[in-house]
Parts: sequence; C-alpha cells; structure tokens
Amino acid sequence: MSFSPRVIAFLLAGLISGLTVAFLAFVEGVTKSMLFVVAMSSLIVSFFLILYAIEILVYREVNKLYKTIHKLRIRDFSISRSNIIKSNNPFKKLNDEIFVYVARKQKEIEELRRLEQFRREFLADVSHELKTPIFAAQGFLHTLIDGAIDDEKVRDKFLSKAAKSLDGLDALVKDLVALSQLETGEVKMNFETVDLYLMTLEVFEQLENTASKRQTTLKIKADPPGAVLVKADPQRISQVMTNLIENAIKYGNEGGKVMVSFEEEKKQYIIQVRDNGPGIPPDHLNRIFERFYRVDKSRSKERGGTGLGLAIVKHILNAHKSKITVMSKLDKGTTFSFKLDKAD
Repeated sequence: MSFSPRVIAFLLAGLISGLTVAFLAFVEGVTKSMLFVVAMSSLIVSFFLILYAIEILVYREVNKLYKTIHKLRIRDFSISRSNIIKSNNPFKKLNDEIFVYVARKQKEIEELRRLEQFRREFLADVSHELKTPIFAAQGFLHTLIDGAIDDEKVRDKFLSKAAKSLDGLDALVKDLVALSQLETGEVKMNFETVDLYLMTLEVFEQLENTASKRQTTLKIKADPPGAVLVKADPQRISQVMTNLIENAIKYGNEGGKVMVSFEEEKKQYIIQVRDNGPGIPPDHLNRIFERFYRVDKSRSKERGGTGLGLAIVKHILNAHKSKITVMSKLDKGTTFSFKLDKAD
C-alpha cells in the first residue's frame, strides 16, 4: 500500500499526540480543555516537523536519485514516457527503477560476453581457414623451388595443386568481403521482376556435373505450374538458390534427390529446397547459419566450400525482408524454406 508524505506525517503526528495525551491523563489537576489544547498543539507541531523531515530530508533526495536513474534508463534503453512508473512513493519508484536498470544492464553484459566469445571463435576460424590454403600453396611452391621443378610431371601436378589452394583462398576472401558488406548494409539490393522457375533451371544446369558425380536427381515442383515471378535482386537470389541446391547435392545421399518447390500464397511465394539425405542433428540446427560452422567438419572439408555460404544466404534474405528456416529429420532429409514477395 502506498502512502503520501502528508498521510505518513499525519499518522505519526496523531500517534505522538495520542501518546502525549495518554501520559498527561494520569497527571493530577489536568483538565479536559488542557488535554485538548495539548493534543491539538502536539498534533500540529508534530505533523509539520515530521512532514518537513520526510519531504525535505528523505523524499526530495530519493526523488533526485530516482530522476537520475530514470534519465540513465531513458538514455541507455530509449524508454518511452508511457513506461514511467506512476507512484507517489519514491522508494517504490526507486526500487522498481533500480531493479529494471540492473536487469537490463545484466542482459547487456551477457550480450557483450556472448559477442566477445563469438569474436574469439570467429578470429580462430578465420585464422584456421586462411592458414590451410596458404600453407598448402607454400608447401607445393617450396618443393618446386627446392628442385622438383625440373621434373615436368611433378611440376605440373604441384603447380595445379598450388593454384587450387590459392583459388580456395580467393573464394574465401571474396565470401568474407561479401558477408561483411551484407552485414554492414553496404550492398544495396537492386529489386527486379525475377522468374525463379527459369533461374532454378539455370542453377540446375550449372550444377549438372556436381549432381551427376553423386548420381543426384534434380527436380522442380511449382504450384500452380508456370512462371514464378518475384520481386528480388537477381544476382543475390541466384546466389541463394545456388548455395542451397549445391549444399543439398553435396550433403545429401549419393543417388538421392533434390526437390525445389514453389507454393503460391496471396502476396508471396514459399520457396523450399529439400533433400532426402542424412539430415542435421537437432543440436546443430540453430547454429548452421553461423560463419564457418560445419556439422561434420571432416566431411565438409572433403567436399569444399568456405563455410560462409549459409551465413551469406541468411543476410541476403534478411535484406529482402525475408527469413530462412530449416527443418530436418535424421535419415529423412532437410528442408530449407523462405518467402519472397510476388512481383507486381
């Protein structure tokens, strides 16, 4: 229950006045009129003294402290004035403000710790990913410098491997630059009318050799059949489709199937890329869009890639005001889904 300073002062003054009158009642010769005068005078004097003590010495100082903390909250957290705690009791307001402020500061600290951990992991991953192709190329080139260059077969073989390592390094740096630009908003999307059906056919043609090596069947399902016209950046959405379909081929089963489906809604199309591969364990699902994160590091290395593809996909779709989701069941396959607005 909340009391104002005047109510508290009046209650305490009444208590003091009552106790004073009670003591004087036992003194001989004290009349009722005297008791009344004492009661009223002690009530009035006590009321103003207590009110002054509470209002000046306590409440005003607490209110100053409350206002300072409230200003910190507004500056740090952009809190609207509609959220200001409405109470006459500054102690309650101060307690609530301190509780909220400390709770939010604690969340901020935890987020900074999480970001610091993420930064350390990212630096370690970048160092490792850069080191691998650089050391490989160095090894091949130093071997040639040490004399192997005179053997034509060894020279051609080692130069080819060194070039492959440097190509991988180039792809990694390009993906890092692209991801950094997407995260900072430097890359602007050029929205056009795009036929996703034709684009998917083109991606299938580009990945035909990769699919044939793994004996993977590529299929499209459109509901309703025909062109799938969406509003998107053609270059970036092609990058999204290529990445998702290539991943489905690489990490699906040999002799498996990759299905790209388009489902029409009122204002959007739902795009799904589905495979019938081994699936992704549940504890990995919420991390597969992180940079350099790989479910099976050994198998991922064998099949190439920079480990940045899904992170780039996520940021491209975020720039299209869309969100990618993933559903997966072990030994049954994985489905990536996202939505794009229909073209006018």
